[in-house]
Amino acid sequence: MADQTQRQVAEAWESALDAAGLPIARAGDARSRPRVSFGAPLPVGMAADAELIDVVLTERWPLWRVREALEPHVPAGWWLVEAHDVWLAGPPLAGRVAAADHRVVLEPPTPAETGADPVDRLADACAVLLAARRLERQRRKGDGAVAYDLRPLVIDVRAEAAGEGPVIETRTRFHPELGTGRPEEVVGALGDIVGMPLVIASITRRRLVLADDIDER
Repeated sequence: MADQTQRQVAEAWESALDAAGLPIARAGDARSRPRVSFGAPLPVGMAADAELIDVVLTERWPLWRVREALEPHVPAGWWLVEAHDVWLAGPPLAGRVAAADHRVVLEPPTPAETGADPVDRLADACAVLLAARRLERQRRKGDGAVAYDLRPLVIDVRAEAAGEGPVIETRTRFHPELGTGRPEEVVGALGDIVGMPLVIASITRRRLVLADDIDER
């Protein structure tokens, strides 16, 4: 549900897990919140595919049993796609997320704005962006803004044509010191390169990429 805050998402999933009757581990007593963690916060207003959630159980259940118990209670707007056993002593999920793939649909520019095929211009801009050593951007912080270099946070970006309008596919990095590469900032940088504002129609986070899969495409 793209209009929910991360807290609302967490509460919805905690309620679903309780309703499913799963033997959920809790931080303290039986009234404590379930041990549920998410791969990365999802910005309000952004849809998502293939999100990752860690759930700690106090008993070993076969995956078919987990699925049968949970599917009727999955929060509205969500679907249970896959479930996997994870080594209990392994690193926390949030620490394993290294990047995210986003699909950004743009409002179609008019021919007068582009003077050429918009996807071709965007593809050229993507090549320029990836070849750049630095991409100076401004990020809001409190009442002001701070300058930062976006380039280390962009792993890949490309443009393609789609029925709903030009599409930008980008993989941006989660970095513990540099921060998170935001898809709207990538689009802003591309707009600077092509010399016109690019209007975003929608953004979908397609996938969270774990550190072990960072080279997979």
